[in-house]
Amino acid sequence: MKIAIVTGGGDAPGLNAVIRSAVLSAVGLGWTISGLRDGMRSLMVPQDYPEGPLIPLNQDSVRGITFLGGTILGTTNQANPLEPVDCTAQIVENLRAHQLEALLMVGGDGTMAIASRIAKHGFPVVGIPKTIDNDLDGTVVTFGFDTAVEFATQCIDRLHSTAQSHGRVMVVEVMGRYAGWIALESGLAGTADVILIPEIPYKLESVLAKLQERRSHRGFSLVVIAEGAHPINESYSKEKSGRLGGAAQRLVSAISEATGLDTRSVVLGHLLRGGTPSARDRLYSLRFGAAAVRALAEGRRADMVALDPPNVRYLPLEEATRHMKTVPLDCDSVLTARSLGTCLGD
Repeated sequence: MKIAIVTGGGDAPGLNAVIRSAVLSAVGLGWTISGLRDGMRSLMVPQDYPEGPLIPLNQDSVRGITFLGGTILGTTNQANPLEPVDCTAQIVENLRAHQLEALLMVGGDGTMAIASRIAKHGFPVVGIPKTIDNDLDGTVVTFGFDTAVEFATQCIDRLHSTAQSHGRVMVVEVMGRYAGWIALESGLAGTADVILIPEIPYKLESVLAKLQERRSHRGFSLVVIAEGAHPINESYSKEKSGRLGGAAQRLVSAISEATGLDTRSVVLGHLLRGGTPSARDRLYSLRFGAAAVRALAEGRRADMVALDPPNVRYLPLEEATRHMKTVPLDCDSVLTARSLGTCLGD
């Protein structure tokens, strides 16, 4: 077979590991494999790529990249073939013009939606789940999430000592537009006093009560807030650019105005996306990449690889994109936070 692999959406630790795994697995079957430059953009605006959209891949081109952050193929979340008009037919035509027979698409819910659409046009696709937000349904976990949580936890640990030294409230903002997995798990691991996630719109008075209680007993507090968290009966915070953001600063202003407590914010933002993938994310990536090639070899044409411990399974792309995986309010991590006395803002 002659196949290609593409990395779409935001970058995440483990992308290069999945590329290496897919390449070595394909080459082992005697297949030819290439990488698409900059996500789907190279197929949508081929005039911007005089060298062509494809990067030939082999054992030499993927040597020593397992532990590297980013993606050697490039990516973008600014070129969606489904919006503002659906140009899937053009994408499929371009893929076939390069004599490709199948596509491995690595990404989150947006990329999987594109993959499902391409498959409906009769072009074989296998999806590989990637997102630091861990919000893709159908798989227990996506690669990139473990590294993001580990880094966020390390940052919270560092802020713990400086908050204690100065008697401050430290508000740490992490990524998570509509799903609060990173905030919840890093907040728990970092022993945060308040954890605010999009799934539980918060009451400011509940947060203030917790901070005042901490002030009288401990003198400092740690708050972890997802970028998509917002007060009850109010909308998400947005920056002047129109992008989601400003959740931490909004909360800092409210706390300072209401209590006079010395309150500072730290926004981790894209720091969560970069750097060396954790051992666990490397393993997920390597397993997913190999499993995706096996899926094509088995004749699968519109499936996504999913983790179902201890094994990897396959599910239809359409099923994988049906729902966003948000934090269930009765899940064990939420119950644990409540048992520990952590304020969730409700």
